[in-house]
Amino acid sequence: MELKTETKKHIVWLDVVRLAAILMVIGVHCIDPFYISPTMRDIPEYTRWAAIYGSLFRPSVPLFAMMTGLLLLPVGQPLGAFYKKRIFRILFPVVIWSVLYNLFPWFTGVLGLDKSIIGDFFCYTQGSESQALGDSLRDVAMIPFQFSFKENHMWYMYLLIGLYLYMPFFSAWIEKAAAKEKRVYLGIWFASLFIPYATAYVAPWFGVGYLFGESTWNAFGMFYYFAGFNGYLVLGHYLKKGNGWSFPKTLAISAVLFGAGYWVTYSGFAAAAADAMSTEADMELFFTFCSPNVAIMTAAVFLLFQKVRINSERVARLLANITKCGFGIYIVHYFLVGPFFLLIGPSSLPIPLQVPLMSVCIFLVAWGFTALMYRLLGKKAVYIMG
Repeated sequence: MELKTETKKHIVWLDVVRLAAILMVIGVHCIDPFYISPTMRDIPEYTRWAAIYGSLFRPSVPLFAMMTGLLLLPVGQPLGAFYKKRIFRILFPVVIWSVLYNLFPWFTGVLGLDKSIIGDFFCYTQGSESQALGDSLRDVAMIPFQFSFKENHMWYMYLLIGLYLYMPFFSAWIEKAAAKEKRVYLGIWFASLFIPYATAYVAPWFGVGYLFGESTWNAFGMFYYFAGFNGYLVLGHYLKKGNGWSFPKTLAISAVLFGAGYWVTYSGFAAAAADAMSTEADMELFFTFCSPNVAIMTAAVFLLFQKVRINSERVARLLANITKCGFGIYIVHYFLVGPFFLLIGPSSLPIPLQVPLMSVCIFLVAWGFTALMYRLLGKKAVYIMG
């Protein structure tokens, strides 16, 4: 069903996809302490479940990119109007919250707290905590160029702004291209997703470090212009109208796709994590969002959720509110990961249940905070919460 509100129309099944993607993102961040925290990474069960859940939640960010392509391609606004509506709406919240994240260490010093609390909140900073104002201001000054480990999730904001910059130019082709041409594009894009694996496993057979024209002086190889998250934009746009399959057929195909993608993702990451000689790049290879295994997992989730039907208007409006608050939930949730891990991680709760419980709790608190900001500030809340 479609739900009409005062400002826009919500595609309800897409709201369900967005809810799943938000929970997946939060879940991915909930496992960070499992293999980064010194007290947890030496416990095999924690690292095993980090691999299980980390592999399960890989479609998170690609789902957001697919939804962006579905909703915004082809772009129906002039260049300036599109940039003003899309980029500037997220730019203010991103800058405000990036500043807050980076000033947090200094605030803890002002309050007289031990600097270890910084590592408790942001596990990637453990061992390098600093409460010096100069260090915080340096990180703030770097915001236009790069995120810090204190706001690790903000990497996606740089990517999203880049996609927004690109979309009006790409849109002209999308609008005129036939379905067959889009399938050809997606086929070449899917082939490009194998390049990291080919570079890691095939290139050494030939005694080379690069493939398809890449070299130390050229990072733009043969498939470069088809690679990356723009493929997810096109995939979301292409699948917008559904596939006409029955639910049983969709469920069967989605299960096969997701199962195959998950097997590659989990087995590859688990093998790399078990090898003491593996580098961070080796471990991230099978977790890469732009990889064939993650792409088929993402497509499986998207195809399956397209079949969701919500007949309750109350549930539909609840999902619409989650969509409204979704950007704010994404921005603020990283502040909550550390505290909830401290509450739940050391508990007697079985490890397999800790990540789902943390994810749901963080989601509810972040959603409640974002909804409260909208209630208190009205439309002005968009400048803070997006």
